[in-house]
Amino acid sequence: MASSAPSTTTTTTTSPFIREISKCTIKSQRIPQEAKEPYYLTNWDLSVLSGNYIQTGLLFSKPSHQENPTTTMTSILDALKDSLSRTLVHFYPLTGRLATHKDATQNPPSYYIYIDCTNPTGAEFIHAVADITLDDVLTPVDVPEIVRAFFLYSGAVNHDGHDLPLLGVQITELKDGYFIGCSFNHCVGDGTSFWHFLNSWAEISRSRGTSDSISNPPILKKWFLEGHGPILNLPYSGPQDFIDRFTPPPFRERVFHFSSESMAKLKAKANQDCNTDKISSFQSLCGLVWKSVIRVRHVPVDQTTRCLITIGDRARLDPPISKYYLGNCVGTVMGTAEVGELLNNELGWAAKQCYQAISGYNNEIVRKKVEKWVKSPTIRQLGRIMNHTFLVIGLSRFDAYGNDFGWGKPLAIRRGIATKFDGRISAYPGREGGSSLDLVCCLSPETMGALELDEEFMSFVSPTV
Repeated sequence: MASSAPSTTTTTTTSPFIREISKCTIKSQRIPQEAKEPYYLTNWDLSVLSGNYIQTGLLFSKPSHQENPTTTMTSILDALKDSLSRTLVHFYPLTGRLATHKDATQNPPSYYIYIDCTNPTGAEFIHAVADITLDDVLTPVDVPEIVRAFFLYSGAVNHDGHDLPLLGVQITELKDGYFIGCSFNHCVGDGTSFWHFLNSWAEISRSRGTSDSISNPPILKKWFLEGHGPILNLPYSGPQDFIDRFTPPPFRERVFHFSSESMAKLKAKANQDCNTDKISSFQSLCGLVWKSVIRVRHVPVDQTTRCLITIGDRARLDPPISKYYLGNCVGTVMGTAEVGELLNNELGWAAKQCYQAISGYNNEIVRKKVEKWVKSPTIRQLGRIMNHTFLVIGLSRFDAYGNDFGWGKPLAIRRGIATKFDGRISAYPGREGGSSLDLVCCLSPETMGALELDEEFMSFVSPTV
């Protein structure tokens, strides 16, 4: 097993094109009374201890001097620091650290991990400068590797939150723009929680210090299965038993754009193939990507292929959990097929397998999964399940392009290297709105090159807006 020792890399500003200008700690403007109590973690939170921080950020153009003559990079940084301090009042768990309680004298032994906010250390905030332009980020076919240096804590796993901040922000100033890169400990929350935090920060930033309130405060009370929690013991003697620092082989990362018209055409094709109207746009896209990637990988036809799709558990529970719940609440479903069957059938057949996997996922299944975990806790280790027959596809439904911090809407979403590997696919709403999507594909160089030549896949890809 790989080393469980904490990563010593706290920033990624090692690129010759980037230099660090300043570093500081942003603390919550005030400490809520409830921060004095342990913030316990659920089964979903604990299961990602061996995973990476969420690394996602937004690219902006600098405000023009004509429109904003008093706006400088210094004033932007000051406003972002102040508004972040105000936002952390609402999201105070991000100011703490992970803590471990261990007592081998108890029967059974006690070993659990929680967030300690009694002496909040705050979030790390770095200002860096990159000698590049917006076009250097946006125009290359592949996402340039320098983007990885826009984020902190690359190489860290969430368990490292015992020593690292649970939130790290790097503002990278470009010649004609800037990038807000957030590294968000996954034990605190999932993608839905991350975007809720970013939306809230942007809202407070737009108020220019006139308001500390947010439209949708986070729900901090944790959800536990009836009869369990808030303490969930782990069946391990220490982190060496469950931490696996997975380093993926080299891969290419490219963003494929699908316009609203293209998504409508794809959905119509999938439903027509199956003589139904039940398959969604996203399920149609999953089917297209699954079939296309397996085809260009030249997987033997007698092997079994799996398409794992990450989906939210919040709305599937009964009663449902609010989308403003701070924490992880994500499940997975899996489409499975023999490679020959997948490739010999129409696109709609693959989409239907995804539809059936998703539509059959309900409250009863979610609760059974949680109950199974509580009885036999496991920490997810992606490195152990990756192979050439496997895909992981996820969809973020949050309006990322609505995150206006006060100086205009973002130009693009970009992610760091965390949780990326050959076969990791992520979808985001497109900048022009509607049902458009941007598909971020991480694939081996050989597979990506073949996918770019695949007629069926590329027939649905639209020009980048």
